[in-house]
Order: sequence, then C-alpha cells, then structure tokens
Amino acid sequence: MITVHHLNNSRSQRILWLLEELGLPYEIVRYQRDPKTMLAPKELRAIHPLGKSPVVVDGDVTVAESGAIIEYLVDRYGEGRLRPAPGTADALRYRYFLHYAEGSAMPPLLLKLVFRRMESAPVPFFAKPVARMLARGAQNTFVDPQLKLHLAYLEGEIGKTGWFAGDAFSAADIQMSFPLEAAQSRNALTDAHPHLREFLQRIHARPAWQAARERGGEYDLVPKR
Repeated sequence: MITVHHLNNSRSQRILWLLEELGLPYEIVRYQRDPKTMLAPKELRAIHPLGKSPVVVDGDVTVAESGAIIEYLVDRYGEGRLRPAPGTADALRYRYFLHYAEGSAMPPLLLKLVFRRMESAPVPFFAKPVARMLARGAQNTFVDPQLKLHLAYLEGEIGKTGWFAGDAFSAADIQMSFPLEAAQSRNALTDAHPHLREFLQRIHARPAWQAARERGGEYDLVPKR
C-alpha cells in the first residue's frame, strides 16, 4: 500500500490526484500547518529530514519532492499512461514542465507571498513604513514583472494544444496545476490568461481531481463549491 504523508494546503494534493488518475490504492497520513507560521509540523521530520510534504512511502522506498514522486509513480505504475512516448518531442516537453513547475514557476509566487506578509508583519511602529516600502518596491520592480512574464509564457504554451506536453493530458499537467492554482488564488490570472483559466476549469472537472480533493481535505487554493 502506498502511503502519502499529506500536508493541508500543499503540493501533496496533486500527488493524491495522480494516484486517483492511476487508480492506485493509497492511504493518507495527515499533517496540519501551524496556523501562525504556516509551516509544516516537526513530526514530518521523522519521515524526511527536511520535514516537508509531499513524501510517499511505497514498501521500502521513500520518495520526496513532487517531480520525483510523479516520475517514480508514473514509471513504476503508469504502464505507459500519463506520459508521452519516449524519445518524442512531447516527451521532452513533458520532462521540461515537470521541472519548470518548481524550478521557474513557483519562485515568483513564493516571493509574492513573502513580500505580502512582510507588509503586514509585526514590526516596531517606526519601522513599518520602511518595511512596507521595501516590500512594495520588491514586488513592483521584480516580483510582479517576473510573474507577468511567466504567466504570459504559459498562456502561449497552453494555448497550443490545451495541455502542457502535447495534445493529451499527462502528469506534466498535474505537476503544473499547483503553481497555476496558486496564481489564481493570488488574483494573478486575469482576462489576459483565458487559456490558463480554461485549463484549470477542465482539470478541476476531472473525476480523479474531484476524488482527490474530497479525500485530501483542506485545500484553500481551490475552495469547495
């Protein structure tokens, strides 16, 4: 039995979705974020030294990092599903977006979250104007332009076929779901991104996504209807 060490409102939601798409049985060990720090609890360090989620345990194999987990599960259990044929141009795009999601798409979203919190963080009253100025300056001059650049790029890419790795749904689309859901939850997706918005609507309508959402519990990036 595959065990998913699952943190609420985290990247591990897409691992549950992948398991549902593959039709694999799994069990969930749940962890809750600290409501003040939003960090994972220290109990996760007993599973992996970094104390982060997702972590998947499959027999005597323990795998961390979303991209590595997706590759492991698709390679071991996919039987050719959810990935393009090896050696094709679509296979290269598939591998690219498995890495792009965390390596390029998430950093500006995380920075935006950090600087937004910096604006309202508790600091001495005389330091508040400086903190706000620095936070807004960083967002206006670096974070927001980078986020705009990446979303425009992704709008163009998803507009080609409707999926990120060729003309069929794949695990690359599962991997890319989290940064796009994060962007939508932070109001970064606008009328300039109709293809990205439509992509999210389509994946959220998939029975496997809905089953994973039901099993996973709290996931504020996509509130239940």
